[in-house]
Amino acid sequence: MRVLAVGPRVYLGDIYLALLREGHEVRVHAEDPPEERAFGGLIQPVPDWRAELDWVGRDDLLLFERANRGEVQDALRAEGYRVIGGSAFGDRLENDRAFGQAVLREIGLPIAESRGFDDPQAALDWLAGHPGRHVLKFDDSHLPTFVGEHPGGADLAFMLRRAMRLGATGGVLLQERLDGVEVGVGAYFDGRRFLRPACIDFEHKRFFPGEMGEMTGEMGTLASYEGAGRLFEATLGRVAPLLARAGHVGYVNLNLMVDERGPLPLEFTCRFGNPGFAVLAAMQRDGWGDLFRRMAEGGSAGFAATPGWSVAIVLTVPPFPAVDAAATAGDDVPLFFLEEPRGEELRHYHLVDARRDAEGQLLVRRRSGHAMIVTGTGPSVAAAQEAARARARNVVAPELRWREDIGERFLQGEGARLASLGWLD
Repeated sequence: MRVLAVGPRVYLGDIYLALLREGHEVRVHAEDPPEERAFGGLIQPVPDWRAELDWVGRDDLLLFERANRGEVQDALRAEGYRVIGGSAFGDRLENDRAFGQAVLREIGLPIAESRGFDDPQAALDWLAGHPGRHVLKFDDSHLPTFVGEHPGGADLAFMLRRAMRLGATGGVLLQERLDGVEVGVGAYFDGRRFLRPACIDFEHKRFFPGEMGEMTGEMGTLASYEGAGRLFEATLGRVAPLLARAGHVGYVNLNLMVDERGPLPLEFTCRFGNPGFAVLAAMQRDGWGDLFRRMAEGGSAGFAATPGWSVAIVLTVPPFPAVDAAATAGDDVPLFFLEEPRGEELRHYHLVDARRDAEGQLLVRRRSGHAMIVTGTGPSVAAAQEAARARARNVVAPELRWREDIGERFLQGEGARLASLGWLD
């Protein structure tokens, strides 16, 4: 199978390496400037993806990485191309948070109390008359989600003013802060239906163990292809008719907060997440090529998944979670393995922002410090944790750091609470 991928900076480079190992042909177009691209020396981008359409043809596959080119994907599908990634509707579900909440409300799902604003100033004006703890989310994905702690909203007001100083002008959502179990439910959509099984996942976004420190993209994830049945049917599964109407093809995840009221949807992700793609890949028996074919062709009820649990751990070096735009190739950090992974073991090591130099040395790009993801699987959460930690200890790089507690929240009470509420099969 031929795969033509389009994205900002080879964001899903590890998937492309996996496809190459499976024997597929892959060409990648990176839209960002060369200094912002990953996988140098590992993947050679093509300069113009449209010039490659004849190469990929209408029988093979295009893949779009991010939730920002849905209209282009819809147009390509109308021309007969097989495209995985999303749709214009999926882009709006993820990027226009108020719209996503309105869609959920219209299909009858209970949602957390939230208010959408056209810009940060409007949100700040409302907050002045309604002090309290809220979750602050920006439509601009470059601005991080902020969870307010101050009972009077002083920290939220500061973050809104800072966003304005940085020139932020897009939509803002202030969402009720909920105390419950945060959990995601996700599945692959083939344009008509969700492929089964659905997954259940638990993200760990804080930088330090014990859920302390700044919010990051993510420091690790616990996931399983078992146990999501009732949660999926009550929430994400009900969105299927809308996705089918939009011709959406890609991965969709709905983040939820579950308490005694039931599951309250928080936000959509309508793309392949990171480290979400890695934690699921460890349990997808037949690889990415088989899964992509099923998604693109339609007609499959599901795919083969390994039972049990998967744990993904994100390995980083400074300046992560910040970005150092002034970093050069000479600042990049060497990455080594105590025991070189080979064969099936490669499925558990996922490079993120890395490159290979002319001498063959793997390097972590100092620009982001986002080195790699390691995964572990097992019949229990504890077994998956230990397998992932063993692989993390196999990686050596100066200043390398990672969280050792991915999955502990589940073991210390979240799993039992979900089960007692009837939301874990």
